Amino acid sequence: MLFSRRLFIPGLVLCLASCGFTPVYGPNGAGTALQNQITVNEPQDRDDYWFTQRFEERMGRSANAKYDLVYNISTVEQGIAVNQEGNIERYDVLGRATYELRDAATDAVVSSGDVESFTGYSATGTSVASLAAERDARERLMIILADLVVTRLQATFKPAS
Repeated sequence: MLFSRRLFIPGLVLCLASCGFTPVYGPNGAGTALQNQITVNEPQDRDDYWFTQRFEERMGRSANAKYDLVYNISTVEQGIAVNQEGNIERYDVLGRATYELRDAATDAVVSSGDVESFTGYSATGTSVASLAAERDARERLMIILADLVVTRLQATFKPAS
């Protein structure tokens, strides 16, 4: 028996519709309900700046937002590769972001959670090159964490019908 796309695609659509699947950016989707409706707390350092910049790039910005995002980022740097002389040549930067999405009017927590990821960088060049590599790794980590928070919010937020 041959595989038939004519039967598979309509069957898949029917299955998704029956399980309560709603497109994130559909008319009643979480992405549409949250777009331009979240204010992020003001950045306090470079990591916060990169996180906030990416979050607002994905979710938009609003002066009269319905929700406030309160977050906390923690990072740990670990040496993972040591050369024969005992010098660390490669580092991992581990990051964790905890967040709460709060109703701006009532301050009630609408959604909360935490996300984790890591990036790495090489410290084999000059001190200037190593510093630039570290900054780049931290920026990439903040972008990843912001993307994970956006994805988690879009997946778990239940818009009012």
